[in-house]
Amino acid sequence: MGEENQAAHVVEIERELRYVSSWLKQRGREILSDYKITIPQFLALQWLFEAGDMTIGELSTKMFLAFSTTTELIDRMEKHQLVQRVKDEKDRRVVRIHLLEEGERIIEEVINKRQQYLSGVLVNFSESDIVSLSGALAKLHQEMKEK
Repeated sequence: MGEENQAAHVVEIERELRYVSSWLKQRGREILSDYKITIPQFLALQWLFEAGDMTIGELSTKMFLAFSTTTELIDRMEKHQLVQRVKDEKDRRVVRIHLLEEGERIIEEVINKRQQYLSGVLVNFSESDIVSLSGALAKLHQEMKEK
């Protein structure tokens, strides 16, 4: 593929990814409106759900938030019994944030609703199109992580 042709495709891919991201974010906000959590709280729950217990420092790095902002976020989530601070078993000086049952229930419900939404959007896609899309997105994600 020539450089000019590739550049045109890059422009189109960036635009389409931006639009898709915008739609998913909007639908995600609509789904979250049924729950008493904020978007940053949802993102924190999602990180804890996927990565397991972590320190506030680790979570603040993943979320691109200041340590103090993340601490306040965790304080509010702890009050709503979504997470709890626990001492690390190997090093009692280290405090980890642990996802509680209510936090896990919310994250599972929200993710399930998002997946149902996406499933409805993909209803007119062939199985091979879905497999191709999934593979291409996984490859794109991997390349982004490595760079």
